[in-house]
Amino acid sequence: MRKGHFGFTLLELLTVIAIIAILSGIIVPVYARVKDNSYRSGDISNMNTIRTALGLYREDQGAYPPQLLGYVTLYTSGPQAGNVIPASELRSYVYPRRVESLEGLKPAYARFTATQTVNAVFPAPDATAVGTSPILDLNGDGNITPADDTLGARQAFAPADGSVCWDPSVQAMAAASRCAGVTLTDPADPRARLFYGISGYDVAQVPVAGGGNRVELRYTRFWSNFAIGTGAGFGNGDANDDPRQLGYTNPPDDTVVTWNSYFRDYATAGVPDRGRRDIVLFLGGSARPFDSRQLFDYAWRQR
Repeated sequence: MRKGHFGFTLLELLTVIAIIAILSGIIVPVYARVKDNSYRSGDISNMNTIRTALGLYREDQGAYPPQLLGYVTLYTSGPQAGNVIPASELRSYVYPRRVESLEGLKPAYARFTATQTVNAVFPAPDATAVGTSPILDLNGDGNITPADDTLGARQAFAPADGSVCWDPSVQAMAAASRCAGVTLTDPADPRARLFYGISGYDVAQVPVAGGGNRVELRYTRFWSNFAIGTGAGFGNGDANDDPRQLGYTNPPDDTVVTWNSYFRDYATAGVPDRGRRDIVLFLGGSARPFDSRQLFDYAWRQR
């Protein structure tokens, strides 16, 4: 007798394929969530390390650094003269002495290399009318009223003002429109300030309406109070300015140090969905999840 040979029937084969498809549909999203949660945990840990590093820096220097990693630096001699020094070879404000790994300054979802340089703009400012969104009692009358919400306490610039550079007239960062003659694409210009893209807590890339991306500031010692000729320059401050800025001597604990916007969900390009997907680092506490849309709307003015 011939030995019988048996195989799968078409129905059995289709059943196996359907089961595999169902399992894949379950496993892949679970794996993606686990990966995302792992990334978030790692970034929160790194952000808390940054806060500790800033505290050590302030103890040593008496003030917070102008940037976390530092501005783009070029080789000044040798065969690489004029080329960008890779961020991994820097000896900067907090790296590597206080933040030992460059990965500690790079959010998990950031995809920049150690030599990529970027221009940055200020994030979108609080769009509410001046005098309608008081946050603190800035004039000292004991009440938080519309009188405490002044132009001087608002953000200096918006994305439309152009890339950030160093304005020698006030020894401070300003928008390109305030920096006549600065060639922002030339890192050799001592007034131009290009950022290392890998330094994701100094600057961060976000999608914009209409397509494409832009790079926004996430860390600076001053966000507001910059008017020339009024005694309210970056270097001087003002009595009615928002004190929650790292450039002041003793900023309060609810000062925003930086925020991580790489986890945002977008249904509409340029406008993040609501949900606690961003991570904010406050000066007096650990990094914590925060509503992405709220950060988009108010930036550093969070409480």
